[in-house]
Amino acid sequence: METGIMTTYAPASEQEAAAIVAQAAGRSERLRLVGGNTKAALGRPPQDEATLSGTGLSGITLYEPAEMVVAARAGTPLAEVEALLAERGQMLPFEPIDHRPLLSSSGEPTLGAVAAVNNSGPRRINAGAARDSLIGVRFINGRGEPIKSGGRVMKNVTGLDLVKLMAGSWGTLGLLTEVTFKVLPVQERVTTLVLTGLDDVAAVDALSTALGSPFELTGAAHLPAGIAGSDSLTLMRVEGFAKSVEYRLGELRRLLRRRGDAQIVEGEDGATLWRAVRDAAFLAEPGTDAVWRISTVPGRGPEVTAAVARDRSARWFYDWGGGLIWLATAAADDAGTTAIRAAVQAAGGHATLVRAPETVRAALHVFEPLPEPLMRITRGIKAAHDPKGLFNPGRMYAGV
Repeated sequence: METGIMTTYAPASEQEAAAIVAQAAGRSERLRLVGGNTKAALGRPPQDEATLSGTGLSGITLYEPAEMVVAARAGTPLAEVEALLAERGQMLPFEPIDHRPLLSSSGEPTLGAVAAVNNSGPRRINAGAARDSLIGVRFINGRGEPIKSGGRVMKNVTGLDLVKLMAGSWGTLGLLTEVTFKVLPVQERVTTLVLTGLDDVAAVDALSTALGSPFELTGAAHLPAGIAGSDSLTLMRVEGFAKSVEYRLGELRRLLRRRGDAQIVEGEDGATLWRAVRDAAFLAEPGTDAVWRISTVPGRGPEVTAAVARDRSARWFYDWGGGLIWLATAAADDAGTTAIRAAVQAAGGHATLVRAPETVRAALHVFEPLPEPLMRITRGIKAAHDPKGLFNPGRMYAGV
């Protein structure tokens, strides 16, 4: 169909999608790949001529609770998959982020987009990233060819592994048509240990101590004073069988007693708190600020934020025990890119500009710039899978 001067293709099957891509390749027509369109404002501005939507490729194709595996077409709403899993007491392990609060977007996140952007939240420190749970994909390459990689059950992952390559490729290598994830049981008890009043250095030290213990956290975050209230909050989530959780909470309290008297939060209050951490909701307003997602060595997180704060006004909080920093700063000038990339280079890690006006995203590196040897590899992978550069051109890196 036509939308203004932009054509939108909405295939209802993998075969139809393959035909559309093959025809686009014949015309060298650049395609913007979209699912629920909740992350359209993330990445470099589009450089395309038509839109290829995966929302017509919807439906759960396999669910084996005993094997703990679910497969669905890529346009299946994430909420539909999570609801099905919840009925059987299961969940996606990696706690995918909902970008809508931060990006002020609408629509429904899709399961294919979760795989395409390697979408991972606070539970990554325990369960790994989306990439680690993704065991099978089907996709259409830039020649219009359907490709399958991986398996539909955990014990049958065979063949050339393109699964990990597609995860986090942001739709630049192919149109995902089906994805398969392993799942985990929902835990009997979920609770959070909360320390108050710690500064960033003391909080990250406490989180590192807890994460280094045998008492298994599934979330480790720190909210500095002013982010979620007048006092700082250091959060440690503990999950599992009720007796195990009770024991581990007691041991963690003893381990961290010099940091203060830890309180327990659970139920809907705890769930709401972790959703806000997951979605970076604390930085959603003001919506004019630029927002960065910075990964670094956990113990050096406070060093990174201190370096940025010496250069410009900023607000931030930590996830992954200090290894993930969500940081907001004014979008004016260079949106903090000079200070942030210098701090990350000194400490190690990478930074992604998650939210900024289109003009800013067009002028800056949104994703971490790659050294030339890695950029040559990236270009080679792109050329192998999408020789005419049809899919999301320039979304991650200019000219790729």
